[in-house]
Amino acid sequence: MTSIGILGAGRVGTALARRLAAAGHHVTLGVRNPQDTAAHPVGSVPRITFADQRTTARTTDIVINATPGDSSLERLADLRAELSGKILVDVSNATRDAEDGLPGDLCHPGGSLAEKLQAALPDTRVVKTLNTMLFMVMTAPETLAVPPTAYLSGDDESAKNTIAGLLADLGWQPAWIEDLGGITTARATEALILLVPHVLRRNGFRPFAVSLAR
Repeated sequence: MTSIGILGAGRVGTALARRLAAAGHHVTLGVRNPQDTAAHPVGSVPRITFADQRTTARTTDIVINATPGDSSLERLADLRAELSGKILVDVSNATRDAEDGLPGDLCHPGGSLAEKLQAALPDTRVVKTLNTMLFMVMTAPETLAVPPTAYLSGDDESAKNTIAGLLADLGWQPAWIEDLGGITTARATEALILLVPHVLRRNGFRPFAVSLAR
């Protein structure tokens, strides 16, 4: 069992919390008002507790960033001390919304949110993954007709190996995980978000992932 903190309790954070708790991990969801979670969708799920984000980052072993990508850098840079020595899993995409509310331009063109986070958190091991799919695929990859791909980017090999094991608990088979290399490779997977709004506009909100076919 691993102690996992999730910053962000929206659809992504909630889905990850539910599946990881079901796999036997203790999950802490970082929320603004941890005393006011009775009506939260996972408020009564065993092995899920709530805390403020600073406490969540400080008291857990692995931290998942599921906050909105356009504000993640500022939020997490403020938690540098709490995240020191931890593995930070970044599943967010940093974009500015288009007029219809779907992802638009990248916030960090020519770079990536993951690289910015690693630079701002030098004592934290950042691993980028699960950002090339709709959120429901993150925790149920087996539901797609074609095997999806979870890409890994990060400078620390041990951290990536640890997160590959965590992906297995989410239902990802080893053959579906593609290690791209260092954290700079995250700029490639983050750029794939530019494809997503066009797919959604033509096909609606149906589960899909950007996968590698061989």
